[in-house]
Amino acid sequence: MKNYIKHDPWSIIEEGFVPEYNRISESIFSIGNGMFGGRANFEEQYSGDTLQGNYVAGVYYPDKTRVGWWKNGYPEYFAKVLNAANWIGINIEFDGEALDLHTAEVSQFRRELNMKEGYLQRAFTATLPSGKSVEVITTRFNSMVRNRIGAIAYQVTPLNFSGETKITPYVDFDVVNADSNYDEKFWVEQEKEANPDFSYIVASTKKTDFWVATGMRFNIGGEWSSNGRSTNDREKYVEVTEAGQVTAGKSFTIYKYAANISSMNFEKDTLATTCGNQVAEAMETGFDALMDEQKAAWAENWKMSDITIDGDVSSQQGIRFNIFQLNQTYTGKDERLNIGPKGFTGEKYGGSTYWDTEAYCLPFYLATSDQEVARNLVMYRYKHLGRAIENAEKLGFTDGAALYPMVTMNGEECHNEWEITFEEIHRNGAIAYAIFDYINYHGDNEYLVDYGLEVLIAISRFWAQRVQWSKAKNQYVMLGVTGPNEYENNVNNNWYTSKIALWTLKYTLEGLEEFKDSPKLASLLNKINFKAEEETAKWNHILENMYLGYDEERGVFLQQDGFLDKELIKTDDMAPGDRPINQKWSWDRILRSCYIKQADTLQGVYLFEDEFDLETIERNFDFYEPLTVHESSLSPCVHGILASKLGRKAKAYEMYIRTARLDLDDYNNDTEDGCHTTSMAGTWMAFAKGFAGMRVRNGELYFSPSLPDEWDGYSFKIKFRERNLKISATKTNVTIKNDSQEDLALFIYDNQQTIAANAEVTVAIA
Repeated sequence: MKNYIKHDPWSIIEEGFVPEYNRISESIFSIGNGMFGGRANFEEQYSGDTLQGNYVAGVYYPDKTRVGWWKNGYPEYFAKVLNAANWIGINIEFDGEALDLHTAEVSQFRRELNMKEGYLQRAFTATLPSGKSVEVITTRFNSMVRNRIGAIAYQVTPLNFSGETKITPYVDFDVVNADSNYDEKFWVEQEKEANPDFSYIVASTKKTDFWVATGMRFNIGGEWSSNGRSTNDREKYVEVTEAGQVTAGKSFTIYKYAANISSMNFEKDTLATTCGNQVAEAMETGFDALMDEQKAAWAENWKMSDITIDGDVSSQQGIRFNIFQLNQTYTGKDERLNIGPKGFTGEKYGGSTYWDTEAYCLPFYLATSDQEVARNLVMYRYKHLGRAIENAEKLGFTDGAALYPMVTMNGEECHNEWEITFEEIHRNGAIAYAIFDYINYHGDNEYLVDYGLEVLIAISRFWAQRVQWSKAKNQYVMLGVTGPNEYENNVNNNWYTSKIALWTLKYTLEGLEEFKDSPKLASLLNKINFKAEEETAKWNHILENMYLGYDEERGVFLQQDGFLDKELIKTDDMAPGDRPINQKWSWDRILRSCYIKQADTLQGVYLFEDEFDLETIERNFDFYEPLTVHESSLSPCVHGILASKLGRKAKAYEMYIRTARLDLDDYNNDTEDGCHTTSMAGTWMAFAKGFAGMRVRNGELYFSPSLPDEWDGYSFKIKFRERNLKISATKTNVTIKNDSQEDLALFIYDNQQTIAANAEVTVAIA
């Protein structure tokens, strides 16, 4: 764990340049706007260790799977979000000597991500090998208003010299993905032009044929005497150099404006023109006016999504950082897009869609965004249903059964580890549960018959074929699966997988009953050739006869059949040098151990908590949490929610801090690969569902607020069924304000309260 980020309620601040932490900082200080984003790489050249990364939403490449063996049904490729053009580059030379922080002596270095206003700023003093010293302050942002535009203001002050300086802004499409299986470059140049006024490149991806135009303009203000511009280009690269004279103590500023225009949104033959027009408009608007737009847009974002925490700056900074990254990663404006585990902060996991979206991200967008945003997330899976059926067919399933992919960009499975691809099938359950979650929250019951049931039936058909009858047990069993705990592969009867399969069957049957008289349902059942009597009879038989492991002695659900055969040594009793085990142990040792990567059985206890009494929840928590190493970013939030429910304030706070500051403090020693964007939504869950005790049961809203001892109070807002609510808690009281024109009935500590329009209710905190 690292603690070099300064605690601040609204900014992420690094003071002092530590090259060994540079990749971590490049991840943490990343910026985006839902359409494109990138790591916090330096604008000037840097010859030290760095992971260059700029990414355009929705653009990917099917990199051929690299394995030494092949199995039927194995994905042919792994979809990668592509490292796109480096548009931020500005090379600078003073009398022929390059500004490079790897070779210079760096002092007064400060990097700040201003989350309140949405920009990245860096300041430093650099002394070059020749002895020349310069002071630099650079500010950049990706516009939330003009979401194809990025802007940079790069201010330079020569401190102890005057002389000739060359400024060379450029666009570089000759980039490579760090995770390329065969060191292949994925972009093909289509056209380019290096022009003193506007330079651009249009490039296309191999195989998928996405086209992107990236172009730039720049001007220089302040104490700068220009000697004119020259241009240069090579394959997939254009630059413009402006030479001039600088004076010691006199500052000048380079203003660079760039656009990324994709064929996902514009015709290919218009990309260059559109790019040129948007860059010209941005430059005419000017950096300061664009910044004012940015500040206003972020002020609007924070109105609903901000959470304030009193008395604990570390907690405050952590949750704002997570919310900031979520808001700049996914805006919900394009239903074709989804949320990759790294967002725009890195390449690991391919930038693709996982079950993280449904299980962890959806609750955040349900509560903080317009209904359309969450609807787009569930519709994303509906539109991929055909591919999910094809995925299941590749594995031998029939009759419209669907297996949604573990990893995807277009609905097709592209995960390249067999124990995940074939066996981690609980992802189907997360997608089914998301349909329920959306409808339960927004009351959009028609979604179920219009779209949801078609998905649910296909998933239920999969479960009905995936289970098998055990003569020995005289019950249905689920063999050869991997649960959320990926430190157990190819196990039998993973409790969570079986539990969510049963829940899906039950929810599907309830939906069929609810809309049994609907012409829409009749049309759907005819379309999918649903054999109502035969299929529902099978589902009901599974519901009545499914094996779910249970240990009578301990009173806990059995995570999988062989779990109690393991040596049960609590994590507190491990040698400190063994952690994290995924970086210290062999895979063989991990698979034989009792250690749990993330909530597995407890994932089901969390989702279906209303089915269990408090004692059952407590027994399972006390058995499984001490065996959990939390080496998945998705783990702490679920444990924090359950700890809050059980009144374990210290444990709830420990888990909250771990999820809130997972990347800021590099808990798992992997932030350099990119931030854990999808788990950031888990921070919101740990807060809202944990400390605020927020639940939606049968379409009704519940709160059971509590405060960890470290906090003096908190407040946050949610949208619920066209009403805006503000929930505030102190050590003594809870206040809920109804900022809308309609009354709302809800429950506080299980007591029903009706809050009138534009009124509030205050009760004593329990």
